[in-house]
Amino acid sequence: MTDEHAMRRALELALRGTGRVSPNPRVGCVIVKEGRIVAEGWHAAYGAPHAEIMALEQAGQEARGATLVVTLEPCVHEGKTPPCVPRILASGVARVVIGMLDPNPLVAGKGVEQLRQAGVEVRIGVLERECWWLNRYFAKHIVSGMPYVVGKVAQSLDGCIALPNGESRWITGEESRRRVHALRTELDAVLVGKNTVFRDNPHLTVRAVPGRQPWRVVLDTQLQLPMMSFVFADEYRERTILCTSPAALQTRKAETLRHSGVQLLEVPIDEEGHLHLPTVFRRLSEQFQIASVLVEGGAAVLSSCLRHRLLDELHVFIAPLVIGRGRHPFEGWAVESLEQAWRFSVQAVLHSGDDIHVILLREQPVFAERERGNGGTGDA
Repeated sequence: MTDEHAMRRALELALRGTGRVSPNPRVGCVIVKEGRIVAEGWHAAYGAPHAEIMALEQAGQEARGATLVVTLEPCVHEGKTPPCVPRILASGVARVVIGMLDPNPLVAGKGVEQLRQAGVEVRIGVLERECWWLNRYFAKHIVSGMPYVVGKVAQSLDGCIALPNGESRWITGEESRRRVHALRTELDAVLVGKNTVFRDNPHLTVRAVPGRQPWRVVLDTQLQLPMMSFVFADEYRERTILCTSPAALQTRKAETLRHSGVQLLEVPIDEEGHLHLPTVFRRLSEQFQIASVLVEGGAAVLSSCLRHRLLDELHVFIAPLVIGRGRHPFEGWAVESLEQAWRFSVQAVLHSGDDIHVILLREQPVFAERERGNGGTGDA
């Protein structure tokens, strides 16, 4: 079994932690001996044992002389759980294969250094791109303190997200809506502006796929939304974060919302009289440990994300219909020259039922050339 085959299995295992481990990373691990996998592990929940520990406990004495394959560099610091490197060394593992280095400054190469100093052979960078994609939310959050921000647009072939009167249900098809629900359960929070709640009264919950419910973040500068909006009145209202101005927080309506279970977040006003969006994201991270946010609209919020350079990733669902005159997803954003335009790198173009699903990144990540083999053959 090659290192690459073993790492692919570790990546599959890591996905089992989706929606359960944030703000920690999703990590998978396998232990290989004599060409076969003898143990598997994954990080199952925030605060639960790490993937390496689960695999080592399953392997027992079989770990001695084996190869441990893990998607992320083993940790060396005390967090919710003890560090992994001492347990790996105590197990007698002879070789460790790592998908990507941990961007956490508390680790960031220290795990590799300790393993090598103890005489363990280490190989780095196996399926590094795939491992980064798995933990791109964690990587940004742990380095910057800001959530990873994903924008979602559902539009017609000619770029309209709604008719001039605001009608938008449903431009895209059922499969595209199912994929949006899958994104909701993968990311920590879903964010919309006041106008989206006024117009659609959405639940912003996960229904089309199994999974946990995300935080629901609503921007309402002056607390103008009706108290009976679903996001304030349904069974998940304690998972709603209402972002509003300091002045609005002093009103009786704010007190009523707070007593109902809705979380209120104070955000300063920008020069245009709107909530300062970068502060919204930073406080979501600091106060609620939110590491990733799905921005579902509307156009004013998406445009503000562009203006403040907050979007890391964009998912565009394109339906095969032409509307003509309608609302544009970024109509609040304008440039004076093409040099000022935002450019994304296309990661994937997928079929989504009758629609097209385009996944774009703001910046193409750079992957360093990693050492290969370190004296090994590349086989586990």
